[in-house]
This record gives sequence, C-alpha cells and structure tokens, in this order.
Amino acid sequence: MSEDRLSARKKQILKAIVDAHIAYGEPVGSKYLASDKQLTCSSATIRNEMAELEAMGYLEQPHTSAGRVPSELGYRFYVDSLLQRYSMTVGEIERINLNLRHKLSELDQILSEASRLASNLTNYTAIAVKPRQSAVAVTRFECVRLGEHDLILVLLFGSTVKTKNVHLPAALPESAQTLLLAALNESLVGVTVEQINIQRIMELERRMGEYAFAVDPVIKAVYAVIRELDGGDLKVEGLNHLLEYPEYADVGRLQRLLGSIENKDDILNLIPTDASSDDVNIYIGNEDGPDGMQKSAFVYRTVKDGDRVVGAIGVIGPCRMDYSKVIATVNQLAEDVNEMLNLSEPKKIEGPKE
Repeated sequence: MSEDRLSARKKQILKAIVDAHIAYGEPVGSKYLASDKQLTCSSATIRNEMAELEAMGYLEQPHTSAGRVPSELGYRFYVDSLLQRYSMTVGEIERINLNLRHKLSELDQILSEASRLASNLTNYTAIAVKPRQSAVAVTRFECVRLGEHDLILVLLFGSTVKTKNVHLPAALPESAQTLLLAALNESLVGVTVEQINIQRIMELERRMGEYAFAVDPVIKAVYAVIRELDGGDLKVEGLNHLLEYPEYADVGRLQRLLGSIENKDDILNLIPTDASSDDVNIYIGNEDGPDGMQKSAFVYRTVKDGDRVVGAIGVIGPCRMDYSKVIATVNQLAEDVNEMLNLSEPKKIEGPKE
C-alpha cells in the first residue's frame, strides 16, 4: 500500500491507534487520542481523520459507539512504514547469549531452545521449524560398535547429527564394520534418498561379500533418518500465552488457530527452503497464510547452515502484537543460531549505552 495515500497527520493518528491497541487491547477513541501530547489537533479533527482512515480500510469499528481498532491492512501499513526499531536491553541480549552459547549437538535442540527463549522474552507463542528439504544427503557416516549384533549408525548432515540403532541378523566382526563404514562413505555420501537405487544397494552387498547381510538393515536406517529430516517438523513453546489475550476468548477462533499449528503443513508451507534473504518475514491475518491465522500474526526468520535453510524461529500472537520487540527478538535469536551453525561462538553484542 503506497504511503502517498496517507497524509502525515493520518500516519501519526494511525500509529497512535495501533500503539494504544497493542498496549491495552481495547478500541481507541478520539478522546484518548486528544490527550496524546504528540497529537496537536482537536478531537473533532481526530474524529474526521479516523472516519477517513476507516473508509480507506485501515481501521475498523467493532461496535457502533466504540472507538476504532486497526484492520489487517492497518497493521500491515504500521509494520511496513511506521514501526520504530526496538532496542533490546543488555539483560535480554545476555540472556540469549548465555542460553545459546551452550552449543548442542542436535539442530532441533538448538531451535527448540531458541523458540523457548522467544516465547519467554515476548510473552507470545513461539515455534521452531525444521522446513522440508528437497535434497537431503549425508555428508559423512560414522558408527559406534555396541556388540557383534548391534551398532549405532551416526549420520552427519552438515552441522546436524543424527543417530540410529541398528540390529544385525548375524555377528559382524570389527574388520567388517570398518569395511562397511568405508563403503557407506564412498557410495552414499552426497546421495539423496531418491538416488539410493537397487544398483547402489547391490554394489554395497558385493563389496561386503559374506557380510552382505548388514546392508539391508543399515539402508533401512538411512532411509528412516533422511525421511525424518526432509519431512519437516514443528515444535511449539508457550501455547498457554494465547489464553492471555482477549482475541482468543472466541473459542472458535482459538480452535482454528490451534488447528493450523497442529496441522504442521499450514506453517511449513510458509517457510522457504531456498531463501536468499535474511530478512524477518511477517504474515498478518490471512495474507497468503492458512485460514486459521485470521486475526493473528506470524513473525519468523530462517536460519541457515552456510547457504542452506535448515530451520526457522517464529512467534505467533494476535494482530496487535508488539511487532518492534518481536522482530528484534527473532532477529537476535536467528543471528546467534546462524553463527553457531557456522561453527563460531555467538558474538558478544553490546546493549544500548547508558
């Protein structure tokens, strides 16, 4: 929506209404705005401007005698053109750095911790997303011997590590385990699940000779891990926060939102797997999103391992969420996770100076 449609006064009034509605959750009237020292116009002028903003689609009037609330279009204009940058406090930044500095071996644990922090810091529901991957491939195999019939297969996908217990139908000596590991690293590294065909499996069995019995259970384990990774996943933190906002007192609306979260495909479909941008993404209401997001907003940023999108950290709440703080929090968390995934410690970021 072009800024040219709104005068400077209309922008100022719209921003004041959105800020007040975010803070208090109630319709905003001209009398309240007239008491705002930043607005120098009269109540009559404010009422006229509010009526015009409503006619243009930026405001809504929930009841005849009530004040106005922002529409989804109003929130979108606010986010795109009027939002002031939120400066995180030293304490908030240190809290993020301390919790994420303990680098964990599993990407899903890192993302879950980040989403827990996002929920605690913003007081909204947060999600950790592992998006669908179109071409997941192992970068290295390792294995840990548990006994003659059992081993732990270790699969590395960049900085992500997955393990799978494998039970073998017959005894496998240590020399054969070494042979198996070499064969896997030579034949299956960089290979997608679609490329693991019968010819590759037969070649592995030929190389294993009398120990070919180990190939079938190992291949099944590889299939299971890759399918788990490329199917996408969604974890939710702070779902109880939704109940703190009057927007979700409507049971039907809450059920629709919970349905969109529970049906993880609704959220996964919004997360790109090849994003080149590091920007924070914001969905307001039904903007190209699932129907269950009506009167709700979803703010997220992807995280990457090199150039590959491996996850996302997001926050879900009412349309009147504190966008400035949510954006700053999601941005900070994504930056720290990105640095961890690129094998460096999170930078020591200084807060605002006294």
